[in-house]
Order: sequence, then structure tokens, then C-alpha cells
Amino acid sequence: MAERVTGTFEITSEDRPYDEGDGGRLLHGTGQKVFRGGIEGTSRVDVIKAVSPVPGSAAYVGVERVVGSVGGRSGSFVLRHTGLMDRGDATLEVLVVPDTGTGELTGITGSMSITVVDGRHEFAFEYRLPATG
Repeated sequence: MAERVTGTFEITSEDRPYDEGDGGRLLHGTGQKVFRGGIEGTSRVDVIKAVSPVPGSAAYVGVERVVGSVGGRSGSFVLRHTGLMDRGDATLEVLVVPDTGTGELTGITGSMSITVVDGRHEFAFEYRLPATG
């Protein structure tokens, strides 16, 4: 059975342009997050972004290592992000990379949704862990 936890996170990030052309700009971004709630811990994220000259159109892909606890079980795991904005219409997929869980999170699978409400980042994480015992 899947478990679900929710909470918030704060992020600090920096983007560095590395290519620009008629079709838009490419940027490399790095960031760090602090999670609170059902996930307690920190993460490091690296992303590649493409920003269109058309307002509201962009994409990003990234990987993020989360270190801390999920539902009280400690360890780490990696998330893969894929985001797309089509003239303001956004889609986002954030999945656990298979076989990246460590410690009490070994074998974790799942997905995360992220929303921003009044500038506050909120997450919902649905996950499964193998049975122990």
C-alpha cells in the first residue's frame, strides 16, 4: 500500500546561462532545499533549463538527492524532475530514481507533486517501501 506525506520546503538556487540563440536561453541551475513535514531533511538539486523567448514557455530536467527521513524512516534517495510550461500551462513529473534508496529507505519508489501557494513551496509525496520483517 502506498503511503502519502505532505509538507513544505524552502529553496535557494542559482542559474547560470551557458547558451543563447534565437530559440531561447539554456541555463544550468543548482540549488539546495530544506524539507519540513512528512519529509525532514535537505537536498541538492541540479537542473538544465530551456527558456523560450515566448513568455510562459520553458522546460527543465533535473536530479535531486534527498537526505533525511520520510515518514520517520531515515536514509536518502534521488528524484528525477521533468517540467514543461506551454505559454503558462505547466506540467511536472517528479519520480524516485529506481534503486537509489539507502538506509531505511532502501527500495523506495514513488512520486512527488509540488505546488507554490502564495510563494510557499508545498509537496505531496506518495511512496512505497518494501515490507520488512
